[in-house]
Amino acid sequence: MSYKLGLDVGSTTIKAVVLDDRDEIVYKSYERHLSRVRELALQKIEELGELLRGHRIKVAVTGSAGLGVAKESGLDFVQEVYATAGAVKRFVPQTDVVIELGGEDAKIIFLKGALEERMNSTCAGGTGAFIDQMATLLDVDLATLDELSLRHEKIYPIASRCGVFAKTDIQPLINQGADKENIAASIFQAVVDQTIAGLAQGRAIEGNVLFLGGPLSFLKGLQARFIETLELDERSANFHPLAPYFVALGAACYAGGLNEEHDYEELLGTFRHVLEIPHAPQGLAPLFRDRAEYDQFCARHAQNDVPQRPLADYSGPAWLGVDAGSTTTKMVLIDGSCNILYSHYVNNLGNPISAVKEQLEQIRAQSGERVKIVGSAVTGYGEDLIKSAFHLDFGLVETMAHFTAAKHFQPQVDFIIDIGGQDMKCFQIKDNAIDNIVLNEACSSGCGSFIETFAKSLGYPIDEFAKLGLLAEHPVDLGTRCTVFMNSSVKQAQKNGATVGDISAGLAVSVVKNALYKVIRARSADDIGKNVVVQGGTFLNDSVLRSFEMELGRPVVRPAIAGLMGAFGAALYARSLQPEGESRVLTAAELAAFTHQSKAVNCGLCTNHCNLTINTFGDGSRHIAGNRCERPVTGKAGGGELPDMVEWKYEKLTHLPSEPGPRGDIGLPLALNMYENLPFWHAFFTELGFRVVVSGRSSKGVYLKGQNTIPSDTVCYPAKLVHGHIKLLLEQGVQTIFYPCLSYNFNEEISDNCYNCPVVAYYPEVVKGNMDLGGCQFIYPYISLNDRKVFEKKITGYLNEYGFALRRGEVSRAAERAYQAYADYRREVKEEGARALAYAKEHGCKTVILAGRPYHIDPEINHGIHKLLRSLGFVVVTEDGVSWMTGYEKRTVLNQWTYHARMYNAARYAGQAENTELIQLVSFGCGLDAITTDEMRDILRGCGKIYTQIKIDEVDNLGAIKIRIRSLLAAMEERERQQHAAN
Repeated sequence: MSYKLGLDVGSTTIKAVVLDDRDEIVYKSYERHLSRVRELALQKIEELGELLRGHRIKVAVTGSAGLGVAKESGLDFVQEVYATAGAVKRFVPQTDVVIELGGEDAKIIFLKGALEERMNSTCAGGTGAFIDQMATLLDVDLATLDELSLRHEKIYPIASRCGVFAKTDIQPLINQGADKENIAASIFQAVVDQTIAGLAQGRAIEGNVLFLGGPLSFLKGLQARFIETLELDERSANFHPLAPYFVALGAACYAGGLNEEHDYEELLGTFRHVLEIPHAPQGLAPLFRDRAEYDQFCARHAQNDVPQRPLADYSGPAWLGVDAGSTTTKMVLIDGSCNILYSHYVNNLGNPISAVKEQLEQIRAQSGERVKIVGSAVTGYGEDLIKSAFHLDFGLVETMAHFTAAKHFQPQVDFIIDIGGQDMKCFQIKDNAIDNIVLNEACSSGCGSFIETFAKSLGYPIDEFAKLGLLAEHPVDLGTRCTVFMNSSVKQAQKNGATVGDISAGLAVSVVKNALYKVIRARSADDIGKNVVVQGGTFLNDSVLRSFEMELGRPVVRPAIAGLMGAFGAALYARSLQPEGESRVLTAAELAAFTHQSKAVNCGLCTNHCNLTINTFGDGSRHIAGNRCERPVTGKAGGGELPDMVEWKYEKLTHLPSEPGPRGDIGLPLALNMYENLPFWHAFFTELGFRVVVSGRSSKGVYLKGQNTIPSDTVCYPAKLVHGHIKLLLEQGVQTIFYPCLSYNFNEEISDNCYNCPVVAYYPEVVKGNMDLGGCQFIYPYISLNDRKVFEKKITGYLNEYGFALRRGEVSRAAERAYQAYADYRREVKEEGARALAYAKEHGCKTVILAGRPYHIDPEINHGIHKLLRSLGFVVVTEDGVSWMTGYEKRTVLNQWTYHARMYNAARYAGQAENTELIQLVSFGCGLDAITTDEMRDILRGCGKIYTQIKIDEVDNLGAIKIRIRSLLAAMEERERQQHAAN
């Protein structure tokens, strides 16, 4: 008898299928290889000895890691998509679409009509590896994650385009007390959304859908999310029992058509030879030449320590500091001389409240009546929740806590870098105040949680994994790429013979390079500073610390309590504000009676419909998280009567009156540059006798309406929303939609040219090419508004092509009204900007210029950041409210975009204005802002102001954003205090 063996070597698993000469499966297996690809491949062949010995065998290899095995063994390789399509056509011929999720691979194969395959590139977002990372973050295994998801009550928006973005979305939910059931289901929904948006890219997933791969075979919750989202039923959704083995099955089928046969002993010898092939080590210079150099390094850093006193032997006052971080919880208790009486650092395992309660109980038990906690303070992601739960006295933003602690070790500190679990904070100090703040945006690439996740995936505790890198001879060069891309590089390094120590050291170097060149964007060591303090749990890893010093070329100060600096700074802060008295923190008796419950609800107090988590404690107190304003807490909007131009502009544009007209309805999608030109087009078509139908308010639901028609996952979120707005107009029965292509904006005489960005200018072409508009007339002419006579001539011709029979005179009257309406709107924007600034000056308020593009006033895009600013006491002004005040100035970059020019002028105004700072809003996927951000930074820093950038996408959790804004506020207040003291 002859057999056909298909071997599928994937990124994380190895699958084998053997067919007999009747094409019946006589063997199948599915196993994780833990990067031991050659060993497992040989093990599979050895397992098959009893079955295959004495028979002829045809073999084909496939899979993302199979090409290397095939080359080294000389066996035939078949591309996995081809293998999958072959197996599907043979065993499930009625299939229209195949969706396969593997360890680090995801693909869609469209079989209906022309064969088309779409596959993820080098990013493992939305795959099995992503789900593994999320399970680790929640501290559950995959089976438990699946069970939890089946009991969910609601879905949160979570980005799955990469694991580190998702962590940034999930961690605040954990810290706010959200149920794990809801988070688990949201993780699976994120995978579904990534598949639709990232892989289908505008092509409809319909008909009979076959789901393949391990995750889709074993995870019932993931299956349920796909079925519900794609609106499938039992007949159209096929979760085949052979789904995990399908690619290997296809390889076995392919092998049947090969001429070359092998006997078992020959095959066994081939795989033994593959295992013995040496791989020359390639890598970076070692971190330490020898043990002696490492010992010297340790001795130098051991000098930066804080005296410890046993709490059991102490009597007197004490101050408590808590740092409720993204993945860890830290606590420090100090005495009046700043000696540490008690400290604790623990992974919060997704439950910060339990972690804090347990340690507070320990402190109370050891303190007895001898120690009185005089003051207490909390910082970190979970600040608000922990402060409410345990009645701590003060809350302070992380940046101030770390600055306070750093000054204790190095009074002349001029630069602090803190790398935590998934956040990175860097701040420059000038004149004893924070002068500039840099935080990693929504990406936690290269932070501590990535190293920890990788250590766990390789079966090592983080401490042991870190030590293995210290004396590694050939650290792997992983560069400064995103960590999920790095995932593949590490796997490849393992296949090339790199040791775990080499990988550990390489990851440490990568973390440092990412911090210096991706986050700080340093050009040289002098950009960093001379008196540098490093802190955060990640710097307790000596490999990371050594890499940092090597890259910087100078020694730095790492306190022995680097991982406790936030908590230590909070304790010092509490001591400075409350040197005597007694803290409100829960007593031992109150801790014993402590209970905590949480539930998820949707707020209905305004049109934002925030996802709230309501935490209720045993004493009847509550903490509400997830709100973008104070209304759910106080019953009224925060910020009172403070001017807010974002709110003002949005209300003005969304309340333009529509009048019935003899020419019927014409629809305008309220997206992208329509936020700039709506007054113009609304007046123009109203005057022509149309009833103008504006699509309406953006929301997550609106985005989902058009999600399956978006051809690019990398385009910015404001552009993705266009598809949903077109759908809204179609649902309202609008038969004519007008959405013009505008290469140019109005010339405001503040730039060298007045272009719109390519996405804004030509997105109507994307709509026309990718959306089924039914019988609706979609009018998308190429128009310029700068020359009125040319406009009138062109627009008359375009509209008459669609049968409107417009006369030149009525078009001229409509144009007159349109140009006047736009001029009136621009005048009112300037007046409102002047009014807001005057209010701020009269009332002594701080002002933030929230600089972005016109569409950043959309609440679904800005996620209510302006309301958060107002609740903190800021007057909010938009970039176009002040850009007219400074006039034209030549820039160092080509200044040819109208919206950019407004932001440059706003930055120049902020640089000279008292009590005023600027925050730049940047949408993910905006390529042009790679230029804008650097120019804005240079303008503001040149004026001694702090540059603050906030990147936004479809995820609306404001946890990290609130930290950044509060850091800016704290820096402004500290600068004020110093100026007041100097005067």
